[in-house]
Formats: sequence, structure tokens, C-alpha cells
Amino acid sequence: MILSKLAGRPVLLAAGLVAALVLPWFVYPPVALDIVCWALFAAAVDLLLGFTGLLSFGHAAFWGGSAYATGLIALHSGLPFPVAVLGGAAFAAALAVPIGFLSVRLRGIYFAMVTLAFAQMVYFIANQWRDATGGENGLQGIPRELFGLDLSDPFFFYYAALPFILAGLFAAWRIVRSPFGRVLMSIRDNPNRARALGYGIDRYKLLAFVLSAALSGLAGGLFTVGHGFASLQGVYWTTSGQAVMMVVLGGIGTLWGGAIGAALIVELNDYLATAGFEETGIITGAIFIVVVLLFRRGVWGTARDLVAARASRARPAPDSEDTKVEASV
Repeated sequence: MILSKLAGRPVLLAAGLVAALVLPWFVYPPVALDIVCWALFAAAVDLLLGFTGLLSFGHAAFWGGSAYATGLIALHSGLPFPVAVLGGAAFAAALAVPIGFLSVRLRGIYFAMVTLAFAQMVYFIANQWRDATGGENGLQGIPRELFGLDLSDPFFFYYAALPFILAGLFAAWRIVRSPFGRVLMSIRDNPNRARALGYGIDRYKLLAFVLSAALSGLAGGLFTVGHGFASLQGVYWTTSGQAVMMVVLGGIGTLWGGAIGAALIVELNDYLATAGFEETGIITGAIFIVVVLLFRRGVWGTARDLVAARASRARPAPDSEDTKVEASV
């Protein structure tokens, strides 16, 4: 696969880095921050869905849970925002341990429904624990403190947050290309064979679940600090659904596809909201249906297959005379 090989090469990684660096020059900076945060969130979901074979509808608990944890740390401690964001990611990872322990033994739709149920529990707690979370009002005025630097301008905060986004994406990239990632893919493809080879598949699934939650929490914390508030929308099930939709649009099991799906969905939502169209879900849902029907492997996956098909057709066919000679011999 041409593009799958390119995805691990420095040239494509450099192209992605350049795109991330110049993004706020071409897109409104808050929208640019949304794109990279959702891209990391989609990569975290793809780590579980595309490389472990587990469809989670509960990752809003980690994105939104980290948002509240990050906001509380930033509001009440006065620490720099990187410390608050890392604290939120650690909270998301800790939250994922009991949820994953009770969920990874299930498969398919059962796993998806159990993770959704846990996420709704987190939503209920966030809504009822008003003294800590603010209830329906959420947490307001979350600071962007960084050793006295003025990060009130979204353009400057984008570049302050970008290293954490890139570090998270690099971590996901390294995970799927490590021996640990190969084991995850073997569990996805044939869990019985992986168990027969001596791998504790539940333990590997749990670790993948926790790593995915930590990356989701990192993205959620940066999103929250960038916008200055944490709300119930972050822990609502539609947040999980939107991340899954981004992965499917871009291409399951590609990592790169999640970033493409995030850019498409965020830009489309921003365009429709700017145009005054309120029912954005109708348009995004229709596009999702069209892509699923016409591009079964997503945008990146379909492009990868097309390039591979053209490359195979472009290869010179073996000379017919040489073939005849070899046949006669």
C-alpha cells in the first residue's frame, strides 16, 4: 500500500507538521485549535476502534471529564495551563481504568453500549454536582496562565497548545507501530489465535483503552483552556459520536484519516454556523451517509487504495517473448 508506507515516512510527517504550523494563518485561530484538538481526539478513538477493534461510544467521558478536571485545576491552583492539561489527561486515564476493566471483556455492540452507559453516568454526575462543575452553567473563565505570558489572543495560544497536540499524535503513531501495536492488531484480527500465542488479550485491551483515554483527555483539556470554559456538551454522548464519525469519514485504522475527518467536520460546522444554518446535524449526517456508501474505507483509505491500484497498473508487464522462452524451458 503506497500511502500506508508513506504514512510512516518523514516526508509525509513533515507535510503534516507544516500544515499544522500554517493552519491559523489560513483558518480563524479558534477554529484551527478546534481542528487539531478534534484530530487528536479522533486519533485516540481510532487507536481503539481501528487498531484494537473496539467501538467506544463513551469517550466523551474522558474528553469532558478531562475538561472539568483541567478547568478546576486551572481555576483553583493558579498553575500554568500545561500542568492543568496534563492533570486532566491523568484524570481521564485514571477514570478509564475501572471503566475499561469492566468493559473490555465484552465485544461488539455490547462493549459500545456499556461504554455509552458509563459516559452517561459521568454526564449525570457532572450535571448534578453543581458545586464543583457548575451544573448547566459549566465552568467559566478558565485562565490560560503560562508564566506571565499573555495568551489571551487565540493565535498565540494555538502555538502554545500545538506542541502538546503533536506530542499526542506522535505518541499514537508510535504506539500503533510498536510491538505493542502489532499485538493489538493481532487481537483485532484474530483474538483466539492471539490468546493461543500466550497474550493476555484483556490486559492488552485495557492498556489500549487507558492510553486512548489519556490522549482523549489531553485533547479535551487543551480544547477547554483554549475556549475558556467547560460545559456539559463535552460529556454528552454526541461528542463521542462526532469523534467516531470523524474516524469513519477519514478512514478507520489510518490515524491520518481522523485528522482529515476532523478538519472536514469542524470546517463544515463553522461554515454552516457562520451562514446562520442551525440544523448542522442534517448536513453533516447526510455527508456522512454519502461517504459511507461511496467511500467505504473513508477519504484517506479510498485515496490510498486508488493510488495503489494506479501504481499496480503502471508497472510494466513482463515481456511476452521472455515469458514464452521461460515456459518452453
